[in-house]
Amino acid sequence: MSENSQFRFPGATGVGSMPGGDAREAAKTVTGSFEDFPFLPELPARGPGTDMIGRTAGMLVELYARVEPSGWRIGDRPGRDTKRARSWLGEDLDALEEFTQDYEGDLKVQAVGPWTLAAALELRNGEAALSDPGACRDLAASLGEGLRLHLAEVRRRVPGARLLLQLDEPSLTAVLRGQVRTASGYRTHRAVDRQIVEATLRDVVAVHDGGPVVVHSCAPDVPFALLRRAGAAGVSFDFSLLTERDDDAIGEAVEAGTRLFTGVVPGTDGPLSDPAGSVMGVRTLWRRLGLRPGLLAQAVTVTPACGLAGASPGYARQALAHCVRAARSLADNPE
Repeated sequence: MSENSQFRFPGATGVGSMPGGDAREAAKTVTGSFEDFPFLPELPARGPGTDMIGRTAGMLVELYARVEPSGWRIGDRPGRDTKRARSWLGEDLDALEEFTQDYEGDLKVQAVGPWTLAAALELRNGEAALSDPGACRDLAASLGEGLRLHLAEVRRRVPGARLLLQLDEPSLTAVLRGQVRTASGYRTHRAVDRQIVEATLRDVVAVHDGGPVVVHSCAPDVPFALLRRAGAAGVSFDFSLLTERDDDAIGEAVEAGTRLFTGVVPGTDGPLSDPAGSVMGVRTLWRRLGLRPGLLAQAVTVTPACGLAGASPGYARQALAHCVRAARSLADNPE
């Protein structure tokens, strides 16, 4: 039986990033909040190498990146920044392993997807790797190999876990629309052909052999159909950014068995509504699409709208607990 067929997709989880710099505290919070669907926390407040791009750059195989004033740039050899990124990730894995002793259940790990990575990583000339099709191919291949090794390491540390891989692709829509700015800021890189984008994503998704992959984007106009065709088992998004233009794509995705990771809980400090109120929009969407209410709990996982790096530690704990309660409300009262 494949890992995907065993995966249960519980009702709530987080997106990835958490506030603060204490890996043990973050792992304790996440595993305590989500008893059946924890995730490997990311703590970008610690500095370069713990940010989304730097963390994934540290996973690359035979490609290395260093910090420049303009951002992360591909280099020839592993330097201090690569070593630091790998060290931070090791610390995070140590903490996760400590708090998942004898754990048997679903577990999510996150990394930046190939197109957001290509839009963010610079070549030696200072332009994004996105400007060079050959560089994009090399980057995707390196990322795929790095993810394969990362997933194997997580399995070794948490042998009872069923792993879900989340690819963070906040720049995907900009890549498809030709909206990623050049180094000068005066122009944009040309749009990448949708078939190339889809094929590259499919190759990276296939790295998690037999296991489910969810693609996350907290940008508007998430390309649901493209992600489904690329093999994503789920799509994670900021629910507040949906418009009725997305209805058909969402309806088709649900009917095809795609899991929706609906970001309904604000990612920064603020008042939280009652749990039922947080998922009211999801119920409204379901009615508008004419989908069976009983399908809700089978198709939806509740998350924050985006990462919680900008939240206070207290609010982050509240938000994660609120996701669990909101998911329970959706399951208990789907109408």
